[in-house]
Amino acid sequence: MERRKALVIDDEEVILKSISRILTAEGYDVDVSQSGRQGLDWAIRRQYDIVLTDIRMPDMGGIRVLRDIRKVKPSLPVVIITGYATMGSAAQALKLGATGYIEKPFTPDELSQVVSSAFTKVATAPSEDQIPVHRDEMINVLDRAASDQMFAEDLLRRRADGLSGYDLSGPEKLAILTGDIEWIENQIGPLTGSQRQWLELRKNTDMW
Repeated sequence: MERRKALVIDDEEVILKSISRILTAEGYDVDVSQSGRQGLDWAIRRQYDIVLTDIRMPDMGGIRVLRDIRKVKPSLPVVIITGYATMGSAAQALKLGATGYIEKPFTPDELSQVVSSAFTKVATAPSEDQIPVHRDEMINVLDRAASDQMFAEDLLRRRADGLSGYDLSGPEKLAILTGDIEWIENQIGPLTGSQRQWLELRKNTDMW
């Protein structure tokens, strides 16, 4: 039987070594990267069965890694690695398409359970369509965020929960909350100046 391949992305070497040791002992081939951008590049270009990524890294956070993996490989399991301070962000990540999360520090059994659950979830639930089907709803959100400061601040504070009243898919929410201008324009057409300006702020703000 062919060994499963895992990619672990985290800027902490001790975490990379710990996860690599545990998964290798369970029969995985493991690649590790201390860079979010490098890890994303590998995840897209190489073949993996699962990706585990830290939610906060200096060059590129795990939510953006998740977002860009989902564009190309929507069915690839992505597990978020989080600390106590970012537990809320990990819960938000689940609502935006992450397959699971694990909190540091963790035991080998806890890691094994999370990875096993991720594969089960992917096998039993269809991947979410990456093509927007709610164009008008997306435009409504962007117009409101660009003109209503209280709503914009609520999105910054509550993230995915701030969009719970809108009929949007996970990929659509991810694109809005991370300021993915290129993806949004490719799907719904040119943005207005105020919409683009607000998305630029999201792109340059670490809200996770």
